[in-house]
Amino acid sequence: MRIQLWSYNYDPEPSGIAPLSAVWARAMKARGHDVEVVAAHPHYPEPRWGRRMTPYREIRDGVRVLRLPLWVGRGSALERMRQEASFATAMSLAAPTLRTPDVVVAVSPSFPALVPAMANARARRIPWVLWLQDILPDGATMTGILDEGRIVRLARRLERRAYRSASRIVVISESFKDNLRRKGVAEGKLVRSYNPASRPILERMRDPCAVEPTAVLTMGNIGHSQNLVNVVRSFEDSPALSDLGARFVLAGDGEAGADVRAAIRTDRVHVTGVLTIEPLERELRHAAVAVVSQGYEGIDFNVPSKLMNFMAYGIPTVASVGSDSEVARIVTASGGGWVTDSADTGHLASKLAEVLKDRAAREERGRAALAFAQRHFSPEHAAQRFEGALLETVEGAHGR
Repeated sequence: MRIQLWSYNYDPEPSGIAPLSAVWARAMKARGHDVEVVAAHPHYPEPRWGRRMTPYREIRDGVRVLRLPLWVGRGSALERMRQEASFATAMSLAAPTLRTPDVVVAVSPSFPALVPAMANARARRIPWVLWLQDILPDGATMTGILDEGRIVRLARRLERRAYRSASRIVVISESFKDNLRRKGVAEGKLVRSYNPASRPILERMRDPCAVEPTAVLTMGNIGHSQNLVNVVRSFEDSPALSDLGARFVLAGDGEAGADVRAAIRTDRVHVTGVLTIEPLERELRHAAVAVVSQGYEGIDFNVPSKLMNFMAYGIPTVASVGSDSEVARIVTASGGGWVTDSADTGHLASKLAEVLKDRAAREERGRAALAFAQRHFSPEHAAQRFEGALLETVEGAHGR
């Protein structure tokens, strides 16, 4: 198939959707498909790649990429909307110049960029598939970025229209499927495919001699939805963790990075900033246990990709999440960690202290996590499942 991937974020951005899109594109190319990517100029989680005012093309790992200019800004809701609107505008201008593929795969977010995706598919009479990474506008209202109002009402109308327009909707969790069913999306349009791990999945467990028995790790974007300020405070307030000499590394950065740094009162917690491949590899090899946290209640609107990578390294995870979230579902089903209530970060701290004292339990759950990742999170597995949905979509569009 000739496939165009429309992805707001793409390699070399180190976290979030970008590594997932890059892994997916390489895996689909390895399966013999002609893959072309249309993406914004790299900008996430911070604009450290300079600015480009005009589109340009590049080859990344053998995949053709068209980069579009972006008006970068994430300091406020207005700046976020302006940034995404600038990408949607660039997509609209670029779409007529693109080759006609067999199918377009459009990643959301970016949410406004779904408008040119729908218009392009209709004009060229080709099918398009929505790859849903976050459920918007649910996420924006749940995290307080936007209040219910005119903008949100318009966004919900666009959401419903996109669901009707897409030939298939690939969701990354069962909770997403539940959400879309409640919104009236037909079961036959939905395909659940877990995100792949964006780092290589280990073939065997890490060297136990390299694991630091009191090292706790989280990584990736530091956003407001992860409740990391309260997680850090509970970690430092725990006498049990203090007695163990436990240290907590937050390998990443983001919008809430300054707030998290301001909350730190001891030298046992460290925010590294965004790490390159080698330093992050060291942290993953050394961590005794990982933390995945979500700090909101209600609708489950995303699944942190860090969970897949922790499990790919055989690192057991203590999750501070809602009991009905997809993270809780995966951790419980895999046996790869422990689930605590997101409303009680003190419970997270006490569970971490308990886990750090029990090497046998960590190793058992780490092995379970790795086995689950090997079965479900490999790029090859994701590409195979996605390929089936795309083939059905293309054949259906041609009446075969």
